[in-house]
Amino acid sequence: MTFQTVKLITRLAAASLIASASAAGAFTACQVTDTGGIDDNSFNQTAWKGVQDAEAELGIEARFLESQAETDYEANINSLLGDCDLMVTVGFLLGDATQKAAQANPDQKFSIVDFSYDPAIPNVLGQVYATDEAAFLAGYLAAGMTETGILGTFGGINIPPVTIFMDGFHRGVTYHNAEKGTDVTVLGWDPDVGEGLFTNNFESLDDGRAFAQNLYDEGADIVLPVAGPVGLGSAALADELGTDQLKIIGVDADLFLTDPEKGHVYLTSITKRMDATVLEVIRRAQEGTFEGGVIVGQLENGGVDIAPFHDMDALVPQDLKDELAEIRQGIIDGTIPVDGS
Repeated sequence: MTFQTVKLITRLAAASLIASASAAGAFTACQVTDTGGIDDNSFNQTAWKGVQDAEAELGIEARFLESQAETDYEANINSLLGDCDLMVTVGFLLGDATQKAAQANPDQKFSIVDFSYDPAIPNVLGQVYATDEAAFLAGYLAAGMTETGILGTFGGINIPPVTIFMDGFHRGVTYHNAEKGTDVTVLGWDPDVGEGLFTNNFESLDDGRAFAQNLYDEGADIVLPVAGPVGLGSAALADELGTDQLKIIGVDADLFLTDPEKGHVYLTSITKRMDATVLEVIRRAQEGTFEGGVIVGQLENGGVDIAPFHDMDALVPQDLKDELAEIRQGIIDGTIPVDGS
């Protein structure tokens, strides 16, 4: 049985569950992915975990539809209208399609990951994340760990939910340079002008390998890919070169756990707890306290963080770990700005 067949069977089974649930009056939450797919080892998969957690903890019914192309966004949303008490759309690129559907269907509750609206739409709750806070910590960590004095980063598409990682990472390195008198360089992104390296997709592992190879060839020994599944290609390169030559920093989920075959190449991951915010939104919708607006995940509320160092824990000096703890608290209490001010 092929993987695609398994996916099709899963969708058909989910549809059957929805039909049964509707008859029984159960609460149903549906997710529409972006083109990365439900099993992207990244934000679609993490958001889906939140739906599954709600299924286990709150007794809801769950369903998803995958978008194979951007042209699927509106069609997938429309196909679920009337079947879902809450529809969760995942990704900045679904912003327009979600807004259009929400305004045309004011009685349908929506929540969108990585997007919010100003002014707020009454039936849409946005989920956004201060990932620059966690990325700042990762940048400081990488600056303290590099042997070459050169770091690299690249993105999938030049959009705010991607570049916010790169901003925080770059500024964490800059802070390390200022505090420690180092001169660590970041290739691939300049937050002051908003220009850098982008694969212009979230799917190609070959691009992930090629971009990481180019950065490695320029001297980078730690690379941050902010491109969803594309970063798995970078991890494959690090696995071949050896982690004494190239280490990877993951994004969205703890890639040590979600990419176990290559888990040993990850120094850390910049995590977005989309599962926690999705679960909270579903809880609100189910209990009747849902309102349009925005939820923000931060270091302070656990919505963003850096993952444990896992296999590389012994490589990170204790004094660097202590400094990271101090910086974390400084970011939380506002004494260390992460916006470059």
